[in-house]
Amino acid sequence: MTDNDQIIATTEAWLERAVIGLNLCPFAKAVHIKKQIRYVVSPATNAEELLAEVMRELELLAESSAEKIETTLLIHPYALNDFLDYNDFLEVVDGALEDMELDGELQVASMHPDYQFADTALDDITNYTNRSPYPTLHLLRESSIEKAVAAFPEAEQIFEKNIETMKALGHAGWEALQVTAPQRDKN
Repeated sequence: MTDNDQIIATTEAWLERAVIGLNLCPFAKAVHIKKQIRYVVSPATNAEELLAEVMRELELLAESSAEKIETTLLIHPYALNDFLDYNDFLEVVDGALEDMELDGELQVASMHPDYQFADTALDDITNYTNRSPYPTLHLLRESSIEKAVAAFPEAEQIFEKNIETMKALGHAGWEALQVTAPQRDKN
């Protein structure tokens, strides 16, 4: 198994055990079962290389049918391992979406092994709703989000439900899911 295969396998296990298993995203199961998630492991080692890849993947997603690629997980284990750098990069990605005239059509969600919501402690279990094994950018179609939200009653309560789920699970429960990546350098 190549490094990329292992990275994808680890990410897919996290998706199955945490995101789908804990129902953190009620919309994930259908696209996972239909194999409409594109997994891409970026070789980028810096923000500039990663931005070029993000733009290529945004373009590919915009040009592809939803039946073929509903969403993309752009996993970048070699760039932006520091959460604050990663978080700052999200503004750059939003700017690229605007420059490409894809804002309103696509959006990017954020997941990171060290994800931290504002005004929370680093080890606050609620941060784990967005903790992935590797830094990951989730490229989504806005039309798909709108359809999913329309089909899901009380979609606005997902965030609060996720917080409750994580608090009930606790750190020991999260560890039992075995959804973390092997140790990595935090460059």
